[in-house]
Amino acid sequence: MAVRAVRGAVQLERDEAGHMDEQVGALLTAVLERNRLTADDLISIWFTATPDLHSDFPAAAARKLGIVDVPLICAQELDVEGAMPRVVRVLAHIESDLPRTRIAHVYLGAAAALRKDIAQ
Repeated sequence: MAVRAVRGAVQLERDEAGHMDEQVGALLTAVLERNRLTADDLISIWFTATPDLHSDFPAAAARKLGIVDVPLICAQELDVEGAMPRVVRVLAHIESDLPRTRIAHVYLGAAAALRKDIAQ
């Protein structure tokens, strides 16, 4: 079993806690499903949010999905002029037998424009 990293992002329509829970939950669910993972395969997850998101911690959505014994951390993205607004990004460290080239990085909705080279 190898340690791998999987990336993802989602752009929120608005800065509301319930909406963040819904969208981050959908992102995490897609990451797990597309890579045939369970919560037991997760080592840790880093979340970042753009500076215009204040309503909640993205990690709270993971806890609501039942990811309760995995180390999670939230940080703020750099405030770069012209960057896409209202974006939550995820970097999950996982245990997987998949080769690095088969890892499915998940960019939902408008966030797919952030990494057209790896978005699936």
